[in-house]
Amino acid sequence: MRSLPEAAVPDADDPPPATPSATPPAMPLIVALLAGVLAVSVLLAIGLGAATVPPGETLRFLWAAVTGGSITAGDVTAYQIIWQVRAPRVLLAVLVGAGLSVVGVAIQAMVRNALADPFVLGVSSGASAGAVLVSVTGALTAFGIYAVSAGAFLGALLVSALVYLASRGAGGLTPLRLVLTGVAMAFGFQAVMSLIVYFVPDGESTSTVLFWSMGGFGAATWGALPVVAVVTVVTAVALRRFARGLDVLALGDETSASLGVDTVRFRRGLFVLTSLATGAMVAVSGAIGFVGLVMPHLVRLWVGAAHVRVLTVAPLAGAIFMVWADLVARTLVAPRELPLGVITALVGVPVFVVLLRRRGYLFGGR
Repeated sequence: MRSLPEAAVPDADDPPPATPSATPPAMPLIVALLAGVLAVSVLLAIGLGAATVPPGETLRFLWAAVTGGSITAGDVTAYQIIWQVRAPRVLLAVLVGAGLSVVGVAIQAMVRNALADPFVLGVSSGASAGAVLVSVTGALTAFGIYAVSAGAFLGALLVSALVYLASRGAGGLTPLRLVLTGVAMAFGFQAVMSLIVYFVPDGESTSTVLFWSMGGFGAATWGALPVVAVVTVVTAVALRRFARGLDVLALGDETSASLGVDTVRFRRGLFVLTSLATGAMVAVSGAIGFVGLVMPHLVRLWVGAAHVRVLTVAPLAGAIFMVWADLVARTLVAPRELPLGVITALVGVPVFVVLLRRRGYLFGGR
């Protein structure tokens, strides 16, 4: 992965160009509060479900699994539910929620568009097409149970490469060309996916399309967590490291150039980083909409427009939201499970409409 250029970031002593009009709350207090809420949310989400396990018992089972402790024969079923089924699912929700939120922040600054989200560049459509193709053809059998996820990731990489090649010009990757090319590629790969389902009209391909278009964590396993964890952590740390550059980039290319930012290299590095991160997350969860679109705006309203603050709070807020959205999806109409994208859309649409109607709120400010 190519690193973001050091030259693209203003000096650390310089104040961020985007300054909120009101004094934001203290960051240590916000981070401590959200971290506590996230820990409680994870514990409750692991214990709640068709078979509810009290928080004390949930902690005991988790401690036994981590330390290699023993449990009684009567607790084996509950232990397996907690450790083998719910724990990886909830932790995957934490990672994907955090990852989509920080990527959404970066993409909105990269293309200077308040409606941008991690899927605006067509990555989700490419991943869905790749997953469906592998599902109906039986390809990539060398990856075993992760064949469909591997196909989704390869599809996401293919779309990212096509968007990059089609968008770059003499002036580099311009925001408008990126968005327009991404939308066009999204429609193109949706058509490919529809053709696959049309010519192979079986139940498995239809259910695969539904999963990858609406998202979910039903297939979460412990084996999928390490890769997603590394991708999410590296992406969050890297983007926060270059938060000052994002502050400048959001002001426009001319202003950025006057402040010494190489927008061509910086935007190219952001594109590579966010595309790889989005592809990795979509490969294990499908396309979960509205998280990467709404969470950045909500966080800006709370802590201000400076990206160093937004990128500190956004992953925690996104993780909390995703944990509870997944809990609602699997318990609201139990034993059936709702597509996670339905829950995030039902919450995200009204929230976004309220944001649009909020007087004085602008992208990147108040």
